[in-house]
Amino acid sequence: MQNVRILGENLTDGAALKEAAGGTYLLRLSEKGAGFCMPQLLTCKERFLSFRAQVLEEHSLALNLLVYVRGEEAPAFTVRMGLLPGVETNVLLDLDWMDAHELFPKSLPGMLKIVCHGRRVSREEISKIVLASMPAFHEVRLKLWDLRLTEQAPEQPELPDRKLIDRFGQSKWKDWPGKTKEEAELKKALEAQAAGTESGAGNGKEGIPAVGSVKEKAVGLDSGYPFADWSVYGGWKEKRLTEGTGFFSRKKENGKWWLTDPLGYAFFSMGPDCVRPGEYCRTKGVEKWLDAVPETESFYTENLYRAFGADWFEKWKGMMERQLKAHGMNTLGNWSDARILGEMSIPYVTSLPEFPATEQMIFRDFPDVLGEEYRQQAKRCAQALEGRRDDPLMIGYFLRNEPAWAFVDNLVLADEVLYNPAKTVCKEALIGFLRERYREIGALNRAWSCSFADFDDLYRPQRDVSKRSGQAEADMKEFSRRLLRAYVEIPARECRNADPNHMILGMRWAWISDPDLVTGWENFDVFSINCYAVDPTEHIQHVADLGVDLPVMIGEFHFGALDAGLPATGLEGVTSQQDRGIAYRYYCESVAAHPFGVGCHYFQCYDQFALGRFDGENYNIGLFDICSRIHPEMVEKVRACSGEVYEVADGRKERCAEKAASIPMIAY
Repeated sequence: MQNVRILGENLTDGAALKEAAGGTYLLRLSEKGAGFCMPQLLTCKERFLSFRAQVLEEHSLALNLLVYVRGEEAPAFTVRMGLLPGVETNVLLDLDWMDAHELFPKSLPGMLKIVCHGRRVSREEISKIVLASMPAFHEVRLKLWDLRLTEQAPEQPELPDRKLIDRFGQSKWKDWPGKTKEEAELKKALEAQAAGTESGAGNGKEGIPAVGSVKEKAVGLDSGYPFADWSVYGGWKEKRLTEGTGFFSRKKENGKWWLTDPLGYAFFSMGPDCVRPGEYCRTKGVEKWLDAVPETESFYTENLYRAFGADWFEKWKGMMERQLKAHGMNTLGNWSDARILGEMSIPYVTSLPEFPATEQMIFRDFPDVLGEEYRQQAKRCAQALEGRRDDPLMIGYFLRNEPAWAFVDNLVLADEVLYNPAKTVCKEALIGFLRERYREIGALNRAWSCSFADFDDLYRPQRDVSKRSGQAEADMKEFSRRLLRAYVEIPARECRNADPNHMILGMRWAWISDPDLVTGWENFDVFSINCYAVDPTEHIQHVADLGVDLPVMIGEFHFGALDAGLPATGLEGVTSQQDRGIAYRYYCESVAAHPFGVGCHYFQCYDQFALGRFDGENYNIGLFDICSRIHPEMVEKVRACSGEVYEVADGRKERCAEKAASIPMIAY
């Protein structure tokens, strides 16, 4: 074991240090983000870095362990971690993560989410390692102590005995308008929301209109949406594009892509992801921080039970249907409760429940796609669609969400095939591809600047083959595109066989980390990305510029603030709940204004738990708080956006010009 000391000469620009007694360091980190170099990590043989930390602010702090390699200015690899405010926390980092095998490592109780970004690095190529804060909207203060390097994961000290969370699941260290104080107050508020009589219901003096069942809609009763020109599906009756097929579809008119509802009306898809009454709250290991431990591991459902009693689910379902329709949200987004899909009279999207995998993966979650096992698994996974193939409320389905392998920018999949020691079908095919192209090993060696004795040498792990020469890069990228095409085409074909009625909505890429990711786009009906930005226009245009001629749907975006009890903003930060609504409107209308934009789904329906959901995210990003109480300042703007989004999409109105005041994100 060795201790890690922070010396003044190791500080990065913008950091100030005060060394206190007992090896404790008090750091002041500037708004632009700052920290200190850790030269001990360049020569150490130990595996684990541990320390204790306390954020001396009312909000969370995101820290980065930045790993630089020789000859490159930007970090090649980053470990990002979240810390709670005010409370002493134990941090444990595994330096073996630098081989990039893991995207979301587990964190200790009391820590928040950990994410590993970037490519694989070896210790021999590292030039510098820095522990630094991310940019913030003000100077931040951080206390660190007990920094150690160890070969084995050390035992962790006891967490402090301090109450951070009240019985409703809200943070105790802050107060804010709308915070629930008493059970009677909660019951009254939710009963009003369920009845549509709460202040700011979004439909004038009449409150929120009643909504009919799916069966009632079929005979033409009121849709429940507050706009007279909306169809029962939330489409736009002023623009009928087709006769209607009885299912959602797509149509391109005068260079503009549209979705169409089952009646043939133009449809722009808007609504929240994760419309579900309960979400896991990360309480294990931190029970001493809670006023009361929820029996169901979810404060959300316990609060609904407090308000509605034993039939809380049916009451919640009716309340949610009224609220979403009243504010012009016509789609239940991904990961919504399966029990409400096709039961609420709101269209929905869903995902293939399981994406095909193989026993031996190539890299992270990329399967051995050229083998019979992958084809059989694709057929098995597609069968899950058969139960909903005749549902007119289903818009379509995503094949999967944010493949972990694609988080590495410009990843060359064929490189990973040769680096992986396993004898995979993909490796056999790649070596066969090279044998056919070069015929004899000497030709390959000349093209690649290598010295292989035989093609069989390629069965031994080879690292970063594509970097050996320009021709090696071309060969490996060409074969990678073959892998990508199989990755997309095989499950898409099986899904078409299982469900010919609904649209395939794509892969929900986290971002287009390499232009080749659009390979196989012809197999989709809609191309999907998740896009966290103030303005998504350039991201949609980037897809179009890569040659994808499909409607584009955004599966996730959000905005968060620090004025509603949560200690982190999420991936886009603004200053207030009012600004969250302004940012939402600007974003949605920007999607609608683009010729390829056909929808965007807000992530997510509920705020996250202050101590973290299942993976440690704790963001103020919901339409509703943990007590199911709506954020009125935000949803007022949501409804205003819905009221004009079709005219924006049709070019009759300009998109809203008002922008929200942004702050640097607090997210991990």
